[in-house]
Amino acid sequence: MGRKTVHVSDFSGKVLQPDDEIVRVVVLEHPDLVAGPVQLEAQPIEIESIDDAALDVAVVEIYDRHGGGEPRRVTLTASEFDALATDVPMAQLLRTAERIRPPKGSRKAAEKVDYATVEHAGKPHRGKVTEEEASLVREQLEEINKRLADEGLRQIDPTDPEHATRYGFPLPN
Repeated sequence: MGRKTVHVSDFSGKVLQPDDEIVRVVVLEHPDLVAGPVQLEAQPIEIESIDDAALDVAVVEIYDRHGGGEPRRVTLTASEFDALATDVPMAQLLRTAERIRPPKGSRKAAEKVDYATVEHAGKPHRGKVTEEEASLVREQLEEINKRLADEGLRQIDPTDPEHATRYGFPLPN
């Protein structure tokens, strides 16, 4: 029994031909997004107006008594945010404002990632895939692909010759 993968545009439902260019769109934030980032596929023509529709926005965090100790993240148009500066123009205010750095404890140290764990197996990396990682990917492919998708990363396709070689799947005919 063989497998055939058919790509369909998530935006239009149109079947994409093997020679069609496919654009990957990762949705990071949306009011209807409930379980983290997702990826969608489309043809370039379907999303060509996306840059024209893009908004100039300011994303700010507000630290006040209403947040219960946590900042509130607010996104507003850049012009609405700029209008809040009444003494000097916002551009000047931003150039001269005090720079902040994340607290030392919040910066991730350069940790060595163990790709032979369910938490990291299958993530794209430059290093050699160990037999432990490859075995884990082969044995728990569905779970690993779900995690990769939830993290907005490419999923592993055992029929892709590169993935098959990298993770020890049988090579497709």
